[in-house]
Amino acid sequence: MDTILVVNAGSSSVKFRVFETGSGRPLKQLVSGQIDGIGVRPKLSATGASGETLIDRGYDAKAMPDVVTAMRTAGAWLQSEQNLHFVAVGHRVVHGGPQYDRPTLVNQKVFDDLERYIPLAPLHQPNNLAPIRILLERFPGLPQVACFDTAFHRGHSPVADRYAIPERLYSKGVRRYGFHGLSYEYVADRLCDLVPDRADGRFVVAHLGSGASMCAIANGRSVESTMGFTALDGLPMGTRPGQIDPGVVLYLLTEEGMTASAVQDFLYKQCGLKGLSGISNDVRELLESKEPAAALALDHFVYRIGLYAGYLAASLGGIDGFVFTAGIGERSVEIRSRIAEKLGWLGAELDAEANTKAALTISRPTSRVGLYVVPTNEELMIARHTLAAISPAPSKDAAFKRTA
Repeated sequence: MDTILVVNAGSSSVKFRVFETGSGRPLKQLVSGQIDGIGVRPKLSATGASGETLIDRGYDAKAMPDVVTAMRTAGAWLQSEQNLHFVAVGHRVVHGGPQYDRPTLVNQKVFDDLERYIPLAPLHQPNNLAPIRILLERFPGLPQVACFDTAFHRGHSPVADRYAIPERLYSKGVRRYGFHGLSYEYVADRLCDLVPDRADGRFVVAHLGSGASMCAIANGRSVESTMGFTALDGLPMGTRPGQIDPGVVLYLLTEEGMTASAVQDFLYKQCGLKGLSGISNDVRELLESKEPAAALALDHFVYRIGLYAGYLAASLGGIDGFVFTAGIGERSVEIRSRIAEKLGWLGAELDAEANTKAALTISRPTSRVGLYVVPTNEELMIARHTLAAISPAPSKDAAFKRTA
């Protein structure tokens, strides 16, 4: 059968999904899997369409030292044991820079362009591009589509898009991009089905995971985002600090004697909840901890989300709904409750019972601002974009409601 492979590659893991394509039919997910622990304790696991286990196999670290080997292992298993034929591969690519504002078929020139943006997303971009490089070399005729986390935000106004710096730097691409766009695009699309009476209203969506950001959405389009030039800005994250005075970076360089590469490593890997708590970057562990530093880290996380809710509400001129999504947003009852309390001044009233059940709507009927929990699905959004990019005529899934 014809299928689309979706790949989301990180530094120590590769997530993949396989979707069946069919003329006039919605995309159907056949396989969901990942290889994690690459280079340490590699394991390939995958489930089928009904959630059944297809594979759960460990490997020796030396046999799978990097993402390249992991991709080859997963690809061989999918082809030999699942008998799948790929008509295209869709990839999550964090940064599209100033040039790429929509899903794009990849050739060598496009790939070379995307490599230039590695300094803008050093934690993500190299790993996102590794599977593309492998497939370009081994299967040059296989269509590959790069889907960008920055694309959904490219419609921002010039006022929102710019920093107060000289024009020459803006023309070189130094501007506010915003990230997690594939997640926000999916949520905006889902709101059309879940709350059709409010779908064209003003929403603040909080993508809360190890990487965290928030986005202001009006009429299904991004208006403003907490992230900017890189994925360091905005909310405190698992290991990234979020908003920080540039003077701190200058201090690290001049007074602490750190090199630029050391500062980059510090900001991407040693700050955020991990740095503030000194314990962990995992919200679940911090919630279980009795240490004051763990409580401080969580208080800071919730406080900054509350501040940015006001910031984004101002960009919209008010809000009709607030959406929780991604790992923390979808699963943490306590964090949702604490954030909802911070939104009280906007007229938000939490329904504690609905929140405990992670219902779609977790606000009371009397709440002036709707509170929602909408699980994200970046992989399905990538599959839709990939299908649209390779289809000569739009299919039911290729012509989905919201596009980048």
